[in-house]
Amino acid sequence: MSSTSEGETPGYLVWRLSTKWRVAVDRAVAPLGLTHAQYALVASLHGMRRAGLRPSQRQLADRTGLEPLYVSKLARALETAGLLGRTRDPQDPRAVQLALTEEGDDVTRRAIKVVQGLLQQLLEPLGGLDSERTRDFTRELALLLDTPLHADPEKEQS
Repeated sequence: MSSTSEGETPGYLVWRLSTKWRVAVDRAVAPLGLTHAQYALVASLHGMRRAGLRPSQRQLADRTGLEPLYVSKLARALETAGLLGRTRDPQDPRAVQLALTEEGDDVTRRAIKVVQGLLQQLLEPLGGLDSERTRDFTRELALLLDTPLHADPEKEQS
């Protein structure tokens, strides 16, 4: 165990790791004109498109875990930068669908490569991206992400 983690709570370590990751991604994608939050949006949009989806802002918010209002703000900034387009959903005029532009697709692909390199560095102590320890770690993280949290646990019990 690292000397920085001795005696620390799991919550504190999760917070530190997420902060370390966010800062590293921010620095890595800045030369491409993106922030970490914008990267999360375009990379998720890229993945959803590859799965044959053209998501609404709401669906993208659900996928990324970002607040819908924040996704809307990020999408407007990315649209202004020429990286994505926003159109009304023909099935639901209240919904806005998002799609990467050609330039957005190019920037996203380059950003994904950069972030994958960072991820490989981060996971090297576990044996790298394709190791069994990393697969176990990923399953544990998914379990924690799927666990609902409540602001007031006592209210939930009553």
